[in-house]
Amino acid sequence: MAEYKFDYNEAFSRNIGWVTAEEQQILRNTKVAIGGLGGVGGDHAIVCARLGISRFNISDLDTYDVPNFNRQAGASMLTLGLPKAEVMEQTLRNINPEAQIRNFNTGISEANIEEFLDGVSVYIDSLDIFALEIRRKVFQRCYEKGIPCITAAPMGMGTAMLVFMPGEMTFEEYFCMQDTPAGASEAQKQQIFSDNIMRFVIGVSPSVQQRHYLVERSSVNFFKKKVPSTCMGISLAAGVLCTNVLKIVLKRGEVICAPRGLHFDAYRNKLIKTWRPFGNNNPLQKYMFWRLKKILQMN
Repeated sequence: MAEYKFDYNEAFSRNIGWVTAEEQQILRNTKVAIGGLGGVGGDHAIVCARLGISRFNISDLDTYDVPNFNRQAGASMLTLGLPKAEVMEQTLRNINPEAQIRNFNTGISEANIEEFLDGVSVYIDSLDIFALEIRRKVFQRCYEKGIPCITAAPMGMGTAMLVFMPGEMTFEEYFCMQDTPAGASEAQKQQIFSDNIMRFVIGVSPSVQQRHYLVERSSVNFFKKKVPSTCMGISLAAGVLCTNVLKIVLKRGEVICAPRGLHFDAYRNKLIKTWRPFGNNNPLQKYMFWRLKKILQMN
């Protein structure tokens, strides 16, 4: 069996043309932090690695299960029950044996946020949709440290992207999440949590194009932390997000940042550029919040 020796310049030579040789070296020395390695996170990590990015802080605390098979890059019969962070770390090393990877395999917490974001050029948000509290903390710390953040979510058979740049609109200003008051009942806590998930969904995808072809409304239940997802949406999300990682790192090409966003839906053949001044406090967003709540019969 022939032995092969890894050569970085040869491995990523087909990138040249879309990037210069000098830019490829910039990518080589770029560090990204990826929070979550499930659906979108696994694809984001792989695409970044194939771009030639060689320094990663990655995090996930979950293991692979059969319901992951329809969309998660690392999910297969060979990886059932294995930690996602372990599998994806090995996948990245198989693409680029020179990669420097720090694996936060117990998840991101207030205790390790500083280490997780240390020396990072871009934060890639791929935390579970329901991990709102730690997501809010990570975005806030990124803003304070001047780190650009990107989230590109699979929305049906499309993707919606938001970028938060230093000095521009913050995550909190845009999404207008509601805090749980002290002494709130369990029912109140559940309702606030569910409402905040809806704020996140309509904030990421203000046009909510995917609602037009949701054929089983019972598949969406925020109380039970249940939402459908497709591999097409995830693949599209990775392409859109990682293109913007490249533009931010190489400082070329327009980067659309909040309160502006993009939503491409392959099923509907539509690209919508969104603009929501005041974020979820925009009248259009307040209407969409009410509309989505009614559609999901959650009022």
